[in-house]
Amino acid sequence: MTATQQTFADLGKVLVIIPTYNEAENVELIVGRVRAAVPEVHVLVADDNSPDGTGDIADKLAAADPHVQVLHRKGKEGLGAAYLAGFRWGIEHGYDVLVEMDADGSHRPEELDRLLTALRGADLVLGSRWVPGGRVVNWPKSRLLLSRGGSTYSRLMLGVPIRDVTGGYRAFRKETLLGLGMDEVASAGYCFQVDLAWRTVKAGFKVAEVPITFVERELGASKMSRSIVLEALWRVTSWGVSDRFDRITGKKKNDAQARG
Repeated sequence: MTATQQTFADLGKVLVIIPTYNEAENVELIVGRVRAAVPEVHVLVADDNSPDGTGDIADKLAAADPHVQVLHRKGKEGLGAAYLAGFRWGIEHGYDVLVEMDADGSHRPEELDRLLTALRGADLVLGSRWVPGGRVVNWPKSRLLLSRGGSTYSRLMLGVPIRDVTGGYRAFRKETLLGLGMDEVASAGYCFQVDLAWRTVKAGFKVAEVPITFVERELGASKMSRSIVLEALWRVTSWGVSDRFDRITGKKKNDAQARG
């Protein structure tokens, strides 16, 4: 560890979970960058049986480095399912902090220390593109508007005080995840991130955001699609409407009981 690198022993054991599907071009690069950025953390590659050999590459990395583990999954089931499997694996193996990180380099491992530092005073830390100091590199304006608009819509629809609700660079305390009811999480796509953030706020945990630079992938193909966007829009709208209905009906019931 160099003089400029911090130690995070006070947080306990830290596990960075990297879901992969056809990331053969990226997995070795991203694992190496994580290990160089914060050498004390451990890495779990959660591979969804990638046909391009990503899992085999991850196995070789794990064989050469005791800080790297691989979770082989049966097939492609979505980002949320991969993270939930990684969370459960990490908790079962005694980790105290669970970090979400993309395999394609869009979440810069060199900023991981920023998230971990903020976690000393929070239960969940989000790497945010939309707070002062945050930014996005190499995105077309259409993608930028879609992402920022989606985050704003989710924030307003669900009433969460988070600027980047859809972002996926996150650090959770184990206790936070255990208090969210992970077994009830049904969202598997990118709206999984909105779901967890909303659950964290509703459960009363402290959420912090730190600025990050989000860099569009240079290698491999993006997993974003029109169907993913539509699923997220439908689910967020459904959650927001249902939550408002529950609050209204609950208030009416309480008022009726008070009058009775």
